[in-house]
Amino acid sequence: MKLATLKDGTRDGRLVVVSKDLTRYSDAGHIAPTLQAALDDWERIAPSLEVLARDVEHETVPCGRFHEREAMSPLPRAYQWADGSAYINHVELVRKARGAEVPDSFYHDPLMYQGGSDHFLNPREDIPLGDVAWGCDMEGEVAAITDDVPMGTSAADAAGHIRLLMLVNDVSLRGLIPGELAKGFGFFQSKPASAFSPVAVTPDELGDAWADCLIHLPLMVDLNGQPFGRANAGADATFNLAQLIAHAAKTRKLGAGSVIGTGTISNKGADGGAGKPVAEGGAGYSCIAEIRMIETIRDGAPSTRFMQPGDTVRIEMRDAAGHSIFGAIEQAVVAAG
Repeated sequence: MKLATLKDGTRDGRLVVVSKDLTRYSDAGHIAPTLQAALDDWERIAPSLEVLARDVEHETVPCGRFHEREAMSPLPRAYQWADGSAYINHVELVRKARGAEVPDSFYHDPLMYQGGSDHFLNPREDIPLGDVAWGCDMEGEVAAITDDVPMGTSAADAAGHIRLLMLVNDVSLRGLIPGELAKGFGFFQSKPASAFSPVAVTPDELGDAWADCLIHLPLMVDLNGQPFGRANAGADATFNLAQLIAHAAKTRKLGAGSVIGTGTISNKGADGGAGKPVAEGGAGYSCIAEIRMIETIRDGAPSTRFMQPGDTVRIEMRDAAGHSIFGAIEQAVVAAG
């Protein structure tokens, strides 16, 4: 089942069911007005949404043409957005570039930060940038949306609380991060609004690509129209989504509609070392910071700049047949104000 939220002039939009090929939709307002309302009562509401999804496939209900530009993030705002670090290769590179070791705990105790969730950017909405010196970067990720998760839930049980999956552009302002972390209190200004894919999908939509609570497909990240990243989201993961959800729920329950991200998807090179750019036959990178770290390690200084007004990023994932699963996040950086 594929779900989306269309713009309707309200903060939370209106819930629709989308066809598997992303060409059609049918309004789901008679079942649940919003995605959050559906998640609040998922066990009762999901079966009706699934019936509607089958009707959309068979075109036995009124359908409209689905346009990704008319979609908001599936949850335009959420009660909780927490982002982890499933791919330690990314952390290793960042640490190595500044001559720091990765603590052993990072390999069995995930990093996680609490992001702002009162407003998410639409998947086709511009990224406002107040100052180029802030170092605007994209971060291509996968995220899960949960139902109610009890406090202390194990990773094994957390898998059953994953209701929907989607893609993320977790925008980061790299120039502000060091100063914030130096205060010892975590990210805030350096993590502006994120954007999510036009469509969220139930795990069964992924077939064999969904295994061990990871999506075993490449995440396609294009920068200014050129392939930048093709890292496989199922490879080189130290933690899966169930483990990240369990980590988040260790000392608190998670409310329905909580969004948990994987962190930047990052693959090692074929030799086990740093990955190569797509143009050199590698899997590339899901954020600019990673190639800058590799340049720093190799050359002593980075040469790839962060995003500036006029730059564009596209994030998408396709199935084995080449069909888009979630639709695409397509954003341009613009000067704020």
